[in-house]
Formats: sequence, C-alpha cells, structure tokens
Amino acid sequence: MLETLVENNIVPARGVCESLLNSKELSHKSPDKWNSTFRLIRKIIGGVDYKGCRDLLRVMLEKTHSIPSEEDSSVMQLMDEVHRVVSYVIDRKTCLLPSYLAVNEITKLYGEDRAVPHWKLGILLTDFVQSFRPAAQLVSISGRASLLPVVAHSSAVSHVWKLNSCNLRFQLNGPLPYSKELSEPQTALLRYVLEQPYSRDMVCNMLSLNKQVKQRCSVLEEQLVDLVVLAMEGSENNNTDNSMSDENDSNQLLWQHLSSQLIFFVLFQFASFPHMVNSLYSKLSKRELRKGRDHLMWILLQFISGSIQKNPLEDFLPIMRLYDLLYPEKESLPLPDISKPAATFKMAVTCIWIHLNKKAQNDKVKLQRPFPHALHSHIEFLKNCMSVKNLPMTDYRIALLCNAYSTNTDYYALPMGILVESIYGNNQKTSMLPGNITASAPTQPLPMSMLDSLTVHAKMSLIHSIVTRVIRLAQNKSNAVALAPALVETYSRLLVYIEIESLGIKGFISQLLPSVFKSHAWGILHTLLEMFSYRLHHIQPHYRIQLLSHLHSLASVPQTNQNQLHICVESTALRLIMGLGSGEVQPQLSRVLNEPKTLTLLSSESEELNRALVLTLARSLHVTGCDSSGNWCRDILTTIQQHTPHSWASHTLAYFPQVISDFYKQNPIQREDKNTLKRSVDTEYRKWKSMASESDLINHFSMQGSQGMSPLFLCVLWKSLVEDKRFAPTAYKVLDRLGPRLLSAHLRTFADYLVYEFATAGAGQQINKCVESLNDLIWKCNIISVDRLVLCLALRNFEENESQVCFFIIQVVLVRSPEFRNRVNEFVKENAPDHWMQTGWHEKHMAFHRTYPERFYYDGAQDISQASQHQYLPVYFGNLCLRFLPVFDILIHRLLEAPPVPKFWDLLLDQLGGLYKFHDRPLTYLYNTLHYYERKLREHPSFKKKLVGTIIGALKDIKSANWCLTEDYRSFMKQPPEESNWNPDQDYFNRLIGRIVSTIAGDNPPPFPTCDWRFNEFPNPAAHALHATCIELMALPVDSHVVGAELIDIVLKGPVHIGRKKVFPWMNAIGMVLTALPDGYWIVIHERVAETLQLPHLGIMSSDPFHMLNFNHSHSVIAEFSCSYVLAMCHSVWQHASIGQLSILPAFLKEKLRPLVKSEAQFLFVCHLVGPFLQRFHTERTRCLLELTVELYEMLENVDKSVDHLHHMDPITDFLYHIKYMWVGDGVKHEVEKIIRNLRPAMRMRLRFISHHSKDETSAA
Repeated sequence: MLETLVENNIVPARGVCESLLNSKELSHKSPDKWNSTFRLIRKIIGGVDYKGCRDLLRVMLEKTHSIPSEEDSSVMQLMDEVHRVVSYVIDRKTCLLPSYLAVNEITKLYGEDRAVPHWKLGILLTDFVQSFRPAAQLVSISGRASLLPVVAHSSAVSHVWKLNSCNLRFQLNGPLPYSKELSEPQTALLRYVLEQPYSRDMVCNMLSLNKQVKQRCSVLEEQLVDLVVLAMEGSENNNTDNSMSDENDSNQLLWQHLSSQLIFFVLFQFASFPHMVNSLYSKLSKRELRKGRDHLMWILLQFISGSIQKNPLEDFLPIMRLYDLLYPEKESLPLPDISKPAATFKMAVTCIWIHLNKKAQNDKVKLQRPFPHALHSHIEFLKNCMSVKNLPMTDYRIALLCNAYSTNTDYYALPMGILVESIYGNNQKTSMLPGNITASAPTQPLPMSMLDSLTVHAKMSLIHSIVTRVIRLAQNKSNAVALAPALVETYSRLLVYIEIESLGIKGFISQLLPSVFKSHAWGILHTLLEMFSYRLHHIQPHYRIQLLSHLHSLASVPQTNQNQLHICVESTALRLIMGLGSGEVQPQLSRVLNEPKTLTLLSSESEELNRALVLTLARSLHVTGCDSSGNWCRDILTTIQQHTPHSWASHTLAYFPQVISDFYKQNPIQREDKNTLKRSVDTEYRKWKSMASESDLINHFSMQGSQGMSPLFLCVLWKSLVEDKRFAPTAYKVLDRLGPRLLSAHLRTFADYLVYEFATAGAGQQINKCVESLNDLIWKCNIISVDRLVLCLALRNFEENESQVCFFIIQVVLVRSPEFRNRVNEFVKENAPDHWMQTGWHEKHMAFHRTYPERFYYDGAQDISQASQHQYLPVYFGNLCLRFLPVFDILIHRLLEAPPVPKFWDLLLDQLGGLYKFHDRPLTYLYNTLHYYERKLREHPSFKKKLVGTIIGALKDIKSANWCLTEDYRSFMKQPPEESNWNPDQDYFNRLIGRIVSTIAGDNPPPFPTCDWRFNEFPNPAAHALHATCIELMALPVDSHVVGAELIDIVLKGPVHIGRKKVFPWMNAIGMVLTALPDGYWIVIHERVAETLQLPHLGIMSSDPFHMLNFNHSHSVIAEFSCSYVLAMCHSVWQHASIGQLSILPAFLKEKLRPLVKSEAQFLFVCHLVGPFLQRFHTERTRCLLELTVELYEMLENVDKSVDHLHHMDPITDFLYHIKYMWVGDGVKHEVEKIIRNLRPAMRMRLRFISHHSKDETSAA
C-alpha cells in the first residue's frame, strides 16, 4: 500500500523512508519487519532527492551498528537486505546522490577509531571508499612528505607547511582516502624545522600555537626530547672535548640552539618541563650515552635557575632520576679546568643541586636525599671561591658562582657585583670618546665566551642591572660622564640572546627607548640608536617597525632638531627601511594600515626616507610576486604623496612593478623649472651681498623653506664660495636658526641647482671652481655631510643628461676628491666587522676619529659654538664610512637604472667597494640587486661579474674561500674583465645544487663553513645556502631560460648521478632555488609542462594515467614515466612558490595548456598539476581559484568533444565535487552550468547536482 501511495505521489518517498527507519519497532530482532522495510525502501528510494538519500544512508548505516557480527544465517539475511539498499544508493551509475556526499557520510561513521561495520557491509563500503583514491591522488603533492622549507625565507611563512598540533599530520581536506605517507605524522618535517636556529616563530605558525594561549603540545614536547637525544648521540660520536669558545663546532651550536628552544617552548607552556625530563630519562635509560651529559645538564640548568623560584619544587625533582642515570660515579668528579668556558658545562649538574637545595630551604621542606658524594669536590670549590673577595676576570670562577647562586641573594651579590663593576667602572677613571667627550673608564666588554658561560637567569640579572643603570643616568641631568664603552658593547652583546627577549630587545624598544626619550637624554638616545644600527642582529620585524615608528615621532619633537642627533635618527631610519626583508614588507605595511594610530612607517617630512620606502616596496613586490592589486599599496603611495610629493625619473619607473609605475604616471608632480630656479638663486645671492643689516640677513634667509619661501640658502652659500671663495660669518647664524631639519629641504633644492650649474658650466676653470667650492662646503665649512648630499642627489628626479651630470658630481665628491676615499681606505684597512669577537674596538674607533674627526659647521664659529644644541653626543660605533653604506646601496641601484656609465661604475666599486666588508647584509643586498635588475644585467654580464666580485671580494680577508661561491665561479672571476663568457656544463649545476642538498640534509662536514648564526647575516645554514646559490646562478653570464632548463634537467634527464633514493631532496632543493630566482628562470617549468602534454603516451589512453602519474609509487618500483617526473618537479616548484608566483596559473592554463588538451589523459595530467594547490588558492587568492575551476570545466568540455569514450568519469566527477564542496560552493555555478549542459549524458548525469539551485550545498559535506 505504501509503495502505491508513493508511486501515485500521494505521500513523499522521503517521508515514508524516514518514518520506517526511525520506527522503534525496526530491529534486527524482528527479522520480518526488518526485511520488508528495507525491501520497500529499495523500491521507493529512487524518488528521494539527493540530500534525502544522503540522510537516509546515514540512518541505515547507524541502524546496522546493532546487528551482531557473527555469521548466523538469520543475521546474514538481514545484512543482505541492507547491502542491497546501500549498494543501490551508492551505485555511481544509478547516481541517486553525489558519490562525494556518500563517502563523506561513510568516513564520518567509520573513520579512524570509530565503529567497524559488519564485514558483509564492510567490504562494500571499503571498496567504495577506495574508489576515491584516484581523486585523492589528484589533490596530493608528489613527494610532499619529503619537501622541506627554508626557515626564515619568505615562502616559509605560508600555511602550506602547517601540521595538526595533536598528531603532526598534514591538514588534508575532505573525506578522501589519502596515501599513507600523507596521512602519517610528519615528525621529520617538524624535527627539521626545530633543528634550525631562529625557527621558533615558524614552529608556532606550523602548529598554530598562540603565545597568548597556554596550551601544552605533546607532539612538540616529544620532538624536543628526541632532538636532545640526537645531540647526545652527536656528543658521543664527537671525539673532541667541546669548548664553548669553539664556534665552529656544529654539535656545540646544536646544544646552544636547543637551550634556546627549550626555554622558549617551556616558558610559554607549550611543553612541560617535568614531562620532558621524565621522557628523557625513559629514552636515555635504554642507551649508553654519557659524553653529552654535561651539555644536557647545562640546558636543564638554564630553565631551572630562572623558574625554580616561581614553580613548585615537585616540578624539578625528576631531575634526580636523570642524575642517577647519567652520573653513576661513586667517587668525586674531578674539578674542571676553570680557565676554559667548558668548566661551566661540567659543573652545571652541581649548580642544579645547589638550586634544588636552596628551593627546599626556602619552602622549608627536606630534599628526598642529600647532596651526592660525587659532587662534593665541586661544592667545596664553589664555597672556597666565595671566600675570595677579588676574583679575577681571567677565568670562569665568577660565571660559576653566578650560575650556582643566582637564586641565593646572600651569595649572588659578590660575583654579579664584580661582573657589573668590570663594565661600569668605579668612577675613579675615565675614557674619551670622539668630540672630546668624557666617558666612564672600562672599554673592554665582557667577552662572548663569558656571556655564553652565564645561565639565562644570570644574564637576565645582568641586563636588568644595565637597563636600570642607563635609565637612572638618563634621569640624572647633572651627570656629565657618558656611559662606559664596555657597558654599551656588553649590553649590545646581551641583546643577541633571544631567550631573554622580554628583558632584552623587547625591553630595549618598549621600556628603555621611551624612558630615555621622556628624560630628554639625547646622548643616551644617540647611543641606543647607534647600537641598533651597528650591533644588533636578527631583530624580529615587529620590533624594527616599532622603532621606525618611534623615530618618525622623534622627528617632530623640537628638541631633537640637533645636527648630530638628526643625522643619527635619519640614518637609523634609512637602515631600518632598507633592511626590511622582501617577505616582511607587505605584512608589516598591512599591519601599519590597520593600526594607523599606533604605528607609522611613513615620514611626515623626509622625502628621502619616503623615497627609500617606495624603493623597498618596489623591490618587495618584484622579488615575492606579492599581490599588489589590492588597495593597500595605493593607500601607502597616496599617503606618501600627501606628506612628501615627489616624482621619479623614467628610467627608475621602468623597473617599478606595474602598480607603482602606474600610480606615479597617474599622479604626476610638477617639477620646478631650472631657469626659474637659477633666477631665484641669483636674486637671493644679490640680497645676500647687498643687505647691510645682519639681523635682516638672518631673518630673511632663516625664513626660507617655510611660509612659502623657496629653500635656497645652500645655493647662495655655494655661489658665494664659487664667486668669492668665502662667505660672511653671518651664514653660521642663519644655519643655526634654520636647524638641520629645515636644512634638508634646502639640500634638495641645492641638489637640483648643482646639477643645473654643473651642466652649464662647461669645461675648464669654471667647472674646477664649482668642484672646489662644493668640496669646501663639505669638508672645510662642514655645512653638509657627504652621505646626505649623495643620498639626496641619488634620489632626485634627473632624466638622461641630467642624470649623467648628477653622477659626475657624485664621482667628484666620492672618488676624485681624496677626503672621502682616504677615510674609506683607512677604515677598511684597520678594522674588521666581527665586533663580537673583538676586545679592542674602542681603541681602533678612537684612532680613526682622531685621524678623521667628524666636524659640524658650528665648530669654531663665534657666538654659537657653546650653545647646548651644539654639544657633541657620544659616538661608540659609528662614523661617516659606516653611515654611507645604505647610501652606497641606493647609489649602485640608481647607476644600474640609468644609461650605462661604465667608467664611473668601475671606479666607484674599485675605490669604495671595500666598504661592503662592513655591510650587515651583503649577500641579501647582492641577491636583491641581481633579482630586481635581472633584465638590465642580462644585457651587461660584465656589470654582474664586477658587482659580485666587489662585494664578495670585500670579505675575502674574514671569510673562508668557500663561504659563498663555488670554486668554478671563483675561477671565472679571476679571468680578465673583458672575458665575461662562460658556459658551465651539467656537472657544474649538479655540484652547485648538491651543496644546498647537503646543507639541508645536515651532512658532516657541511659544504659551507659553520659559524655562530647569532651574528651571521642569515639565521640558519639553509637560508645562507639558498641565497649563495641564487646569487651565483643569477651572476652567471648565461640566459635565465638556459639556467632554469639546466636546473630542471638535473632531475628530468635521468638522475643517475644523484641516486634514486635522493631524488626528492634534489627536487626539493631545485624547487626552492627556482622559486627564489626571477621569473625567467622558473617559468621554464611551464614550458616543460606544455611539452609533456604533447607526449604520445598522454595523447592516447595506452595505460592507466593514475598509475602513470603516481610518481611516488612508480618511482619506488622503477617504472616511472617522464611525465610523472615533470609532474613531481612542478609540484616541488609550486610548493615553494609564493602566492604571487602561483597567481599566473589561470592564465597559463587558459593560454598555453587549454589549446593542447584533447585527450582524457592530458586532462588528468592538468588536474594532477593544479589540484594540490587549489586549497592554497582558496586561502590566499580566491579569485584565482574560481578562474582555475572554470578553466578545468572548459578543458573537460574540449576533451568530451574530442574523444569517443571517457574511461575515468568517476574520478573526474569526484574531483569536481571535491572542488565544489571544499572550496568554491556556488561561486562558479553560473559559468559551469552552461558547460555541463554540453557534456555527454553519462557525465551530465553525474554532474547534475552541481547545477542545482540549493544554497546550502557547500556546507553539506
């Protein structure tokens, strides 16, 4: 009867089915009712809509849970009926619902750790789920488990490396049966990242850990423990006695790094200290590892000493079990050699017992056991040391006492007091600074070996003492003695320890700088800015942006309008802007736009700083391929133009990314007519010569640059020198009234005027007078600084002939005049950049300033030289040469943009290139330059060779030969300059990529020299290897397409030389290198894809394309096809690519691939290509996702029309439904509906649910 009612549409089929299935009487204990119910459902379920079928399938599967699994005939009959209905519902040919929805319900019910269905149904469901493996393959990256990122490289911040924080699995989408390698915990990936210095932010990003939320991550904890065990094994295999002073010991560096990681992750409660200690005990008890025990106790002491006072004693007692395991000795341990820093390792275990004992005393409880007898001699030694009042700084007894008694206030004051006095001085002696400034006496800082020998707790005490003292001195206005050089240098060194970030760099930016500024302690403020410019390394971008914001706010304060401080503020800001990494710019600029009241990256008055920011923005967009189509970029440029309107030369605009170039073309700025400028200067010069009253002169010329008057005073002074070789002393009073801030506007006008005058001066005596007067203005009158003048000239808008004149003027002041050249030669010859290893920096610093003192216009000028704003500020590190470096960077770029000036290019690099010895990021600068100007340098290989040779050559005395370039390239550089041709063979590229493969693998010995990464340009070996490799590839005198093809062919042309087992590490290395190069290099992979599509085995269905394109499986059984190699290589490249680089894929598919795709195998190859990256587009670039989806449907329509039979309709439709339910929803429904209507009936029937008008389908899965 019910069947008839349904057939006649009297009652709905769905309602009947639901009522029957939800009936309480439906039970396997009533077999007749059960069987008849399912027979009826089988007959009428065809009339239920697809959502109803999905819901009914879920209820039916849940009902089967109650059926026992034994093989009873009655039970089997019940299961037969259920089997018949379920198989009908999920039958792909019947197509009652999208199979994708069915598999989703099945995996939700019978996924991992869930109930298993009766075996009769289990076989059916398992086979059905397995039928989705091809679809899973379509969205899986080949060899993904073997791909590794470069920590601190821009692409590493992407979400593509994210893991589940509970099980370390990849975050896979949908109910698809992914391969085992993708579904397993990715412990190797996390461990690799954890091993890298400065990786903690990436670890937090990978595991979605928020420092504001305290959450223990057990998988992270386990990996930290495993890394400690790994380091123990390394110590066991290391035959040398580790010394903290040996920075080249890779195992020592690992222990140092592990200490920092442990403190960070335990401090933020991502890992539990007692759990880690117990886990270490469990793992080490099964091994015989003893050599690394002192290192282990040292890193445990780091955490214990700093946290034992704030946590219960019970948290630290598990350490006793570890001691019993690792220190089985019954007799006393021998005393270490206290003249070596390793003594602090060897006595770390004793220090731990002292802290435990003190904690027990404070808590008034008794330890479970007394001090071990084995530590008796250590304890007695420390007690004897405490009785010596004048401990020397020549050994490590003071460090040992600080480490042992940092939680005991009665004992701690003595050793810490000696440390503090050694850098503060005792106020009885003084030292001198440039400008005859008196400072406290100590000049030798605490060596890094001493600071490394102190526990984190002791370092925190020391840095707290320094900061407190500096703040107190800043508040004490009567104190006329500057900070001791030893104190400033030691404080700089302490800021390198990221484990004391809260008191270190965070305190520096958030507490110390504002406090010093509030106290108007300009000398100390100048000192802190010098530290930041010349001493600090690896500062996180948000701290640098915070400082830049401070500096811009400083610029508006009247009291900071002091010559020396103004130069320091602008120079520091310029370094910060130029030093922004390409991957940092867009996130930081976006952050600033979102927080306009608290942060600013833009200067309200300095055109030079804002121009530098535009150049940095242009470089960032170019290198990262970042999306500039949004409003954020135009908003920044608009604000800049409102503050400091300016324009750019056409040859500079030609290198800008399109969005920036278009902005400046659409918003032109009217340039002042040069003839008008000359007439104005002549008029003002006549006034200068004719005005009789000094007060009138001062009032008139000090108003220039404000109230609408043109800033022409520097032009007038220079013209006076040209005409009369002198000017009246009144000029100094005008300069005094103007102040350095307003003088910047005069300098810009002066730059324009200089170019005009030099251009019209002609040859002979007149040009010589112009040159002599300019040099006098700089070096004799000290009115303008050469670095400010060159910066201003280099950034002005000069076209063609004007730009040539501009470079001539720069050449005159930098190279032809001996003043600056001599300073550079002397400084480069006498100094070295490894400041952290030096004890005598101050003496060399003073010697240079005595030979080449830096003077200002008020020196010796009557009436004004004694004014308070003209007092010299203390200078500890800086000088004109170091201040010139960021200006030099800009100048080289301007030279590359302009029409070639070969002689000046060679002269400039030959005479001043040695300064790059002191560049804080020489390889980054070289990488950015070669990348940004690749188009220009492609045509001038000799320029590339010269630039690379100059910058790398500047470091030849302090770096080993193999620190950057290969022996092959070094041999090429030794060839005469005119010989710029070289065509390296395939073996060369194998060796080059082999270096980065070995670096990532952690091979020993490493291909690049190990170093103390805390003071290196790059934070880890892989980042250094990547940049060194890219620099060499871009510096080759070979076309980018040829280089890209050679790199890809390392793998594609039979990887015999690399070994089959290592093919994925090589693909990984090639992928990361190609995506770090300009487009011309990596776009070659797209050409290979197009060529592969036309291969015969993709044109006809000769074999299973899913087998053919499964690189992991086919490679393991030595049965891979060339197309699978291309696919895997492409996946590696795109995995490392930025979203900007990936965003060209829709156009690539439309313009290059769609015309080629005619067969089903070709279409599946394209699906394999783009499928794994749709999730990334969904997250980062939705527009591209929608375009790609439509493009896939267009290709499918082409194939459908071109072939007689489609063999893989089900995997294709599964893939398309996956795209719909996971990402696009109804976003492309309008476009694809028309296409689906044109497909063959079988395909149209399978895809009919995509064109339904239901709005809640997207969330249905």
